[in-house]
Amino acid sequence: MADVGSTNQLVSVVTLLGAAILVVPFFKKIGLGAVLGYLAAGLIIGPFGLQLFNDPQSIIHLAELGVVMFLFLIGLEMQPKHLWGLRKYIFGMGSLQILVAIVFLTSLGMLYGASWQVAFIAGSGFVLTSTAVVMQTLSDRGEMTSDRGKRIIAVLLFEDLLIVPLLAVVSFLAPESSQVLNTQAPFWQSIAIAIGALALLIVAGIWGFNPLFRISAQTKIRELMTAVALFVVLGSALLMEASGLSLAIGAFIAGVLLSNSSFRHQLEVDIDPFKGLLLGLFFLGVGMSLDLVYVFEHWLLIIGGVFAMMLMKGLVIYVVARLTGSNQEDSLDRAVVMAQGGEFAFVLFSTAALQNVISAEMQANMTAIVVLSMVLTPVFIILHQKFIAPRFHKQDKRPNDPIDEQNEIILIGLGRFGQVINRLLRSCGFNPTIIEYDVALIGQMKKLGIKSYFGDATHPDLLKRAGIDTAKLLIVALDNPNKITQIVKHVRSINPHIQIIARAYDRFHVIELTRAGSNIEVRETFDSALRAGKQALQALGIDRDKVHEIGNEFFGRNRHGVKLMAETYDPSLRQFENEKMLQVIIEEDQETMMVIQQILQRER
Repeated sequence: MADVGSTNQLVSVVTLLGAAILVVPFFKKIGLGAVLGYLAAGLIIGPFGLQLFNDPQSIIHLAELGVVMFLFLIGLEMQPKHLWGLRKYIFGMGSLQILVAIVFLTSLGMLYGASWQVAFIAGSGFVLTSTAVVMQTLSDRGEMTSDRGKRIIAVLLFEDLLIVPLLAVVSFLAPESSQVLNTQAPFWQSIAIAIGALALLIVAGIWGFNPLFRISAQTKIRELMTAVALFVVLGSALLMEASGLSLAIGAFIAGVLLSNSSFRHQLEVDIDPFKGLLLGLFFLGVGMSLDLVYVFEHWLLIIGGVFAMMLMKGLVIYVVARLTGSNQEDSLDRAVVMAQGGEFAFVLFSTAALQNVISAEMQANMTAIVVLSMVLTPVFIILHQKFIAPRFHKQDKRPNDPIDEQNEIILIGLGRFGQVINRLLRSCGFNPTIIEYDVALIGQMKKLGIKSYFGDATHPDLLKRAGIDTAKLLIVALDNPNKITQIVKHVRSINPHIQIIARAYDRFHVIELTRAGSNIEVRETFDSALRAGKQALQALGIDRDKVHEIGNEFFGRNRHGVKLMAETYDPSLRQFENEKMLQVIIEEDQETMMVIQQILQRER
């Protein structure tokens, strides 16, 4: 007979999945987004809805692992040198935004009549943004690797580093009676433990992670690789939590340490499904935790607090963003996306309540304000995107992505032509820097673990940031002949030693590319058409070896003919108006035919 407890747990799992399946697609279809759908589903089945669940905090605690895995995947995208490049955003812009926001939010709390201690705790809890909400928003919009996205992520990383200092401040603010009972380690000791744990994680990442994955890969057991990936992510997160830091910062550092690993793409494939499912559970839990009864009983204080704190925090974020060089559109977007409170506020408020820094009633009020701000943020983002952003959005094209890596190979174009080249290069262990202009294609390729940068490669600054001055090989795989020629000509002028392989539209384009400075020109349909022709000859009964010889002869003589055509090429004349070139084509065709006929007539 089945155990009653296990049966109840199974019912809970089925209920959670069923709520998500029924509600989330509907919200997605009507344009309100998946996050709001999960929040609504949680509200419906939670203790203040159909009462199918009565302990949302346990679900939130478990589902926070989704945020952990999200940060791990972000870390995989950022090599150590890229992270070092973000230092001014993490410690400069991040610290400025947090410190200014704490000052203003504390002042706002004091205006509500709270003491400065209580106002500081309330402001500190609200100033830390919800990583889950922000990361999901950036992911849905495909902005994880954009300049705007990286700046937001930098601030989130700085917020995670503040957990130890803020908890230490809570202990300092506790009344003497509570301090006697407080067994927390001194601040200097907490900092030393955190630094030691960070050093231990970095050492393990540099010398331990790759051998561990290599050993598991040699077993050729797929589920073992997944188990090792989860062990590394969760183990790193647990180590950081035990040292007083956040789970997310541990997973992020583990991802950064593995960003150069040959197992990176496999890790992304293994972790992504867990991340998505657990993040959905997190938003379900947040929806469940919204105590509507309490909100209605104290609606004036809570609703007023939500809008006042979100408005104040958003205003600070906007001003800091403008002061640190962001344009008006990006600054306003960041203010809307990051204006809510975060999940760490629950920990800070409960710790402060246990140490009598704030009352139980204040904890309930602030928790309701934070939860409601997280629920309202997806709504505000949708309203901003539909009604406000278009007023600020420039009509010109999207700016090029910042390229913060330089490889010896640069591939321009990731369409049908470029994808084949990229797959071959990656199979041989090469990872080119890829530049693509199609935003949708960039997002689709990212799902396959292929990272590319948005940008117009005809812009010299973009190629310079990609390292064109020192690169060894450039492959131009665009489907725009004019742009291909323009890029080849520019690159050859600034890097005389680079090898250039260019996609050509036809043999006339080959001539233009040769003159522009390319080393190898590959006609986009010539090889496939030649292969089809060889198949046709075999279908007609010609011997396979002869077909192979004919194909090689045809290929070589065609390339020779193009070189002869180049000597008579005149760009001022249309293709069939150049009499000298037409004569070369006719003579080469006739000579090629004679050679092939000799091959056919030759006895084996």
